[in-house]
Amino acid sequence: MSDSASGDFDRIRVLWPDHLGLARGKYVPVDQLGRVRHCTGTWALGYSREMVPGAPGSHFFEGLPDMDAKIDESEIRPGWEDRTGVVVADLEERGEPVAVAPRSALRRAIAAWEERGYSPQVGIELEAYLLEPDGSGGWRPLDTPGAFVYGTGTAVDPTGVVDDIWEAAGRSGLPIESVNSEYDTPQFEFTLKYRDALSAADDTFLFKVLAREVAQRHGLLMTFLGKPFSDRGGSGLHVNFSLVTADGTNALADPAAPDGMSDLARSCIAGLVEHHEALAGLLAPTVNAYKRLVPGLLSGCFANWGYDHRCATVRVPPERGAGARLEHRLADGAVVVHTAVAAVLQAALLGVTDDLVCPPPESSDGLESSDSGRSAPSDLASALDVLEADKALSEAIGSELVALHLAIKRAEWDRFRRTTTDWELREYLPFL
Repeated sequence: MSDSASGDFDRIRVLWPDHLGLARGKYVPVDQLGRVRHCTGTWALGYSREMVPGAPGSHFFEGLPDMDAKIDESEIRPGWEDRTGVVVADLEERGEPVAVAPRSALRRAIAAWEERGYSPQVGIELEAYLLEPDGSGGWRPLDTPGAFVYGTGTAVDPTGVVDDIWEAAGRSGLPIESVNSEYDTPQFEFTLKYRDALSAADDTFLFKVLAREVAQRHGLLMTFLGKPFSDRGGSGLHVNFSLVTADGTNALADPAAPDGMSDLARSCIAGLVEHHEALAGLLAPTVNAYKRLVPGLLSGCFANWGYDHRCATVRVPPERGAGARLEHRLADGAVVVHTAVAAVLQAALLGVTDDLVCPPPESSDGLESSDSGRSAPSDLASALDVLEADKALSEAIGSELVALHLAIKRAEWDRFRRTTTDWELREYLPFL
């Protein structure tokens, strides 16, 4: 950030992604950016604000010391609040990267590919629902009676909130490639610009914060939860990636191959399919997520891949040459974006390092069944067990980060398991 640029801001919003996907941070005056600290005990928190004693990275029994949020001032961008810049920080302890930090995990994944001569490029598509107050303290889907799939304009956005999100994102340097309404209402898909992996993850992380805050100014709630409604489709977060060599060549493409895809691409597919069940433990990180990961919802349920096949978890879009890429469709919008990109890149790399054989592409419709005979675990608890057992994937992503995830999410599952739900009361109280 130049001196002239700093004059545009009174404060900087220093943010970083935590283990829950929340944007932690502080507002700091422009002239006090030198040291921004946070308590390591944050890593012990769940959504309920209950702390998990001994959670990895929290130093729970060591006095809950500080960690430093380190920023690159050249990355400060205009925010969506008046005279406020925003930046995504790295986290350090004693000068070393915090091992459990999602941004640290993504930097490790990028470095692992760069050691092989490839630069990961990523583009992210994410879906979300807009909700309005229901008058009873809760939320209901925003009423959009004229909406339809691939809709634009006031029929799908009667309040103008999506227009305002577009404008705020543009002012904040968060490049949106496209926006449209989805099959179910009032659901929208946002596609962000394809760029280097870290920038793409940072953009998506900030975009989610921006979108929710702009919606709040309209009195609405934008939710990226995987399956907020039983009678409507889920909201995914698709990680598209390619691997580029030093001379700018897309290494996933091979013009001489019958399908235009390289052996490297097939190895990446093999790694993603091989580690499918364990990936769910990270990419579907809530109890709710597994209501989306069922057959027939185009959700990345099955351990499969296919050519331009939206019922495959790993989709090979039709573009070839410079546009060749792989689209991973398992994650939902509740995922920690930096962790999701790191996990996809590391699973793909395991396909290369372990010489995994790419299975045949999906030959069925992929709606109710798959050629692979494998699917994501049926619930969060099962997915966490599979993730813990997959030592290769855990070590590649970061053993400490995975251990923290397991501790926090098992506590989350235990709270769910002990909670009586509205469904149980509706189902049983009239009769029992």
